[in-house]
Amino acid sequence: MQTFNNPSDYLDAAREMADSGRPALARMLAEEAADRTPDPKEAARILADFPGRSLRQES
Repeated sequence: MQTFNNPSDYLDAAREMADSGRPALARMLAEEAADRTPDPKEAARILADFPGRSLRQES
């Protein structure tokens, strides 16, 4: 069972989803990793590695 305690956990899961042909789930996990990354440049790099539109629903 995978635990999600830091941005790298989300990023690892995003890579797994991308490798298994689940790009939408990969993007969502990458967005979560980016949100949890304190450095804005690193967060932007993460999102650039997983292109696509956000699937988040803003309230």
